[in-house]
Amino acid sequence: MESSGRTLVCSVLFLDIVEYSKKPVSDQLQLKQEFNRVLTKALEQVPARDRIILDTGDGAAVTFMGDPEDALFASMAVRDSAGAVAVRLGVNLGPVRLVKDLNGQMNIIGDGINVAQRVMSFARPGQLLVSRSFYEVVSCLSRDYANLFHHEGARTDKHVREHDVYSVVGGTPASRRFADTVAQTLEDEATASWLARTGPLGLRRSALLAAGVVLLVIVAGGVGARALLEPPAPEPKPVAQAPAPVTPPAAAPAAPKKEKRAAVPAGAGRLELAVAPWGEVLVDGRSRGVSPPLRVLDVPPGAHTIEIRNSTFPAHVERVQVKAGEAVKIRHRFR
Repeated sequence: MESSGRTLVCSVLFLDIVEYSKKPVSDQLQLKQEFNRVLTKALEQVPARDRIILDTGDGAAVTFMGDPEDALFASMAVRDSAGAVAVRLGVNLGPVRLVKDLNGQMNIIGDGINVAQRVMSFARPGQLLVSRSFYEVVSCLSRDYANLFHHEGARTDKHVREHDVYSVVGGTPASRRFADTVAQTLEDEATASWLARTGPLGLRRSALLAAGVVLLVIVAGGVGARALLEPPAPEPKPVAQAPAPVTPPAAAPAAPKKEKRAAVPAGAGRLELAVAPWGEVLVDGRSRGVSPPLRVLDVPPGAHTIEIRNSTFPAHVERVQVKAGEAVKIRHRFR
């Protein structure tokens, strides 16, 4: 992994052993060995290419180049399995830059790691705190994740900089879930892709599915015709109620299916974003925020270059033409 020469938006976990420097060297050795074991275990599910670990002496700083969920699950795993090792943990989502140190090893610098250390400094032993930027992104990925956070309020560091922090409470979620809206959008696209592929006999799957529907209609029509040819039953009145479902009022429930969208401002266009797991959105080279939570962007009419970045994944670039009063959908999943 080489220095990209540009700023990346990453999740950073900063953690240390409480009062490590006040203990005898023999105790420090035992604590650090146990600390390293716990951290290594917590990072087993994160590929080596998606993380950079820095040893800080009394703790460590871990930069996660992939999903923010990796930082959430790893930090909760360390907190829950630390045992006799009293640790403080802080997580932040912010800008960092990859550089090489004097030994030629990869290092991380930037506000992303600095804020992670400040957030950690506000934590009590055994407590996991996260910054507002990390909370805003991860809480949008799942309803289960949103319930994990408790707002602790604002804290001021030694540089008189204020930080809004959240504590992570409760146990680790059973599974990972992306935002429902994004996941549903990508699932619909996958279904459409499946229907467009070729199935048996060289026919498209959509054609085979349509043929099955036509067959069902023909069979149903035959059954209906046979019923008309048979003599009426002695008491036909109950049967006379059958046509009721096809009366015009039956079509009324279809109306709620139309989704009401916010009107596009007059003289402007709109970008509707569906990005998974997350990405920094740039419009014509200017950063407009991180999606999710960002879902909608109002832009001037005309041609625009949309770039979506997610750490070490290749950037996704689209050229779109936006008309006044219309919306253009931008969908992308980083793999």
